[in-house]
Amino acid sequence: MGVVWHGNYLKYFEDGREAFGKEFGIEYLDIYNQGFFTPIVRSEIDHKSPINFGERAKIITTLIPSKAAKMIFTYEIINLTTGKISAVGKTIQIFLSTENRELELYTPDFYIEWEKKMSLKSV
Repeated sequence: MGVVWHGNYLKYFEDGREAFGKEFGIEYLDIYNQGFFTPIVRSEIDHKSPINFGERAKIITTLIPSKAAKMIFTYEIINLTTGKISAVGKTIQIFLSTENRELELYTPDFYIEWEKKMSLKSV
């Protein structure tokens, strides 16, 4: 069909989270080294306009502050060829202990400290 397969958009979201982590100093290994995994427990995608084969896209990733022990990211994927929004979405990740894989009910201290240091921005 010449368009990006719909399942690739979740991979684009992951690319956006990885870029966010590098930019703001909260990469997956940083979290793991603090004793936590952050699996995705919810994902949402609204497809707006296709990306065709060979077109480039930009992923805007924003971390939404939460009082709960979770990370909420929103995404906007822009088709750079057409300038149109291709998709918007959201993922929710929770904190699990690497020791016993149990749910962390309270936001981990290292994450609270990271949030205090950062003014949350988009990449």
